[in-house]
Amino acid sequence: MPEPLTFYFDPMCPYAYQTSVWIREVRSRQGLDITWRFFSLEEVNLVEGKAHPWERPWSYGFGQMRVGALIRRELGNDALDRWYEAVGHGFFNGGVKTHVPAVHAELIADAGFDASFVERAIADESTLDEVREEHQDAVARYGAHGVPTLILQPDYAVYGPVVVPAPTGDDAVALWDLVRSAPRFQLYELRHPKTHDDVASVANHFRTYLTTRDWHTVENPAP
Repeated sequence: MPEPLTFYFDPMCPYAYQTSVWIREVRSRQGLDITWRFFSLEEVNLVEGKAHPWERPWSYGFGQMRVGALIRRELGNDALDRWYEAVGHGFFNGGVKTHVPAVHAELIADAGFDASFVERAIADESTLDEVREEHQDAVARYGAHGVPTLILQPDYAVYGPVVVPAPTGDDAVALWDLVRSAPRFQLYELRHPKTHDDVASVANHFRTYLTTRDWHTVENPAP
């Protein structure tokens, strides 16, 4: 049987997208059963005085996840997988402003979805509740503070791996073997400090993201 894995993401996170590219590579080689779940970076990085993302009719990442929630509700987890792959590729590689509702509708239509999912998701307030509850459950149950957050067996949460660019081939499998060994240990953090060259390399790889986004990134300290 394929090994189960839960993957929490926000479609506007470039690191989560790289991790999703990696985990799909692992799935193609090893066979994984990936369940996709929503997590809101707009909420964990909320600026004081600003409305919660579920209190707004549309927001950059949360609004898109409402579309994903409706697609999952009607078409299932595999459709959500395809939606996230299409949105991520369009935004991070193609420079498509998927956070604009009309543009999002065009992109998902090109990916084989009904463009009306966007309008219907905005009109359906239950999609606000669905994404919010999923986010809050991840925080309460796992102490999640960002994405990518992976839930390994047996119900063990890992933040990361944060890797740029996504490894492929044998390297992808080697990284998976490392990550999936985490439940053996009481390991809380393992981090490579970024040098100036590291930061420059990441910025170069994320050039499309940095020129396509219409917001300034806020990142509150992790607990």
